[in-house]
Formats: sequence, structure tokens, C-alpha cells
Amino acid sequence: MEAKKNNLRLKIWRQKNVNSAGGFVDYDVQVSPDASFLEMLDELNNSLELKGEEAVHFESDCREGICGTCGLVINGRPHGPIPRIATCQLHMRNFKDGETIWIEPFRAKAFPVIKDLIVDRSGFDVILAAGGYISVNTGGVPDANAIPIPKETASLSMDAAACIGCGACVAACKNASAMLFVSAKVSQYALLPQGQPERYRRVERMVKVMDELGFGSCTNTYACEAECPKGISVTNIARMNRDFVMAKFKNKEELV
Repeated sequence: MEAKKNNLRLKIWRQKNVNSAGGFVDYDVQVSPDASFLEMLDELNNSLELKGEEAVHFESDCREGICGTCGLVINGRPHGPIPRIATCQLHMRNFKDGETIWIEPFRAKAFPVIKDLIVDRSGFDVILAAGGYISVNTGGVPDANAIPIPKETASLSMDAAACIGCGACVAACKNASAMLFVSAKVSQYALLPQGQPERYRRVERMVKVMDELGFGSCTNTYACEAECPKGISVTNIARMNRDFVMAKFKNKEELV
């Protein structure tokens, strides 16, 4: 007996490139409730190609909620209606038979559309590169316990390091701010002894590049934390702001 399939109307953003005007295009699909959201798009593309039409361009890689490349805005929410998951972890059982689903790319000045649902998130890589490196010689695996770190501090650092750089925080923010992403990458080092030598130079450089790339400012709406698939806390933003102010004081001290 053939498994029941749901009938869905998809309204998908189609755009040739960054210089072209885009718009929503309607597609009707039948899909199993057990299919993932990306599998549903794969099936749609198979049917389009059989008809000689151009497939919908979207991005994905691991499909395990680890790499962050799959980010889409689904019915107005980054990654869709289910909290704490990436788009690739969303399944069609979360949508009702006959429902209309709006699918569009992450929207931000700093995330220009490459094609259809694919955006250029390379700005995140530029910010990370500006952060530099850790100069402390951390040794090999046997040396892991050579520098004692309190459990609470280690946990906070690991929580910050869980950021997958998907950009949902930017897409969710009315200002297209990247503060949650940058603060997570700052905090994962700032909390640990190994990250102290470059701590204040790192935060200055990363914030400077973030601003230059056109990301907006933070106005504490907490939308970033609410839509983050890894639940990164906005307390990281407060920590980064404190470090940024401290960096300014240290610069003045060095000039004296």
C-alpha cells in the first residue's frame, strides 16, 4: 500500500543573480510526511528537470545540522517553525496537507543573493580571518589537562563554540546584525586561558570588519537567540561588548 502523501503549494523565491530582480514562483508538490525539507526540494528539482525546467538552486552539505549551509527562511522564520534545528533537520510532517509554504533566502545587505535561495555568506569567513590566531602553544593530546580550566568556564566556551555560522541570527534580526555570531566566536576564545594574549586585539579586529561589511547594530530584541539552531545565548554579546570597551582602555594605556 502506497504511503499517504501531502499536497502542498510552494511559493519559492527565484532570482537569477545579485543584479536581477527576483520574485516568488508557485509550485504544487506531493510529498511524504517522512521526507525532510531538503528531500522535498530535491524531489521538486527532479520533476522540474524532467520537464526541461531549471532546478531551484539551494545550498546544503552535511544535512545533519552541523555545517550551517542549508539556511532558508520558511514561512517567515529562519530554518522554519521548529526551534533549535537547522533547515536540513526539518521534516514535512510539520506541515499540514494543503498548506502553502513560503520559501526564501536569508535577507541581509551583507548576504547578497547569488541565485534563488543561495546567498553569499563569505563575510563570516572574513570576520573569522580578522580574528587571527591563538599564539599559545597548546601542546598535544597528552597536554590537554596541563592548564586547569573550571568546568563552568569550559562549558560556556564550548556552548559558544557550538555556533555553526549559518547566519540565522542575521536573517532574524531587523537590523541584520551579526553580533550573536561574532560574539560567539569571540567568546569561545576569550573565556579560555589560551585565548588571552590576543583577546582584546581580536575583538577589535572582528568588530571592525563586521561593521565594514555592512552588518547592522544590535538593539537587543533577542530574535537572534530565538532563531539560532544551536541556542547561542545573547550573554555572549554582553561579554563581547565589555571586551570591546576594555580594548579601548588598553589602547589608551599603551599610548601613555
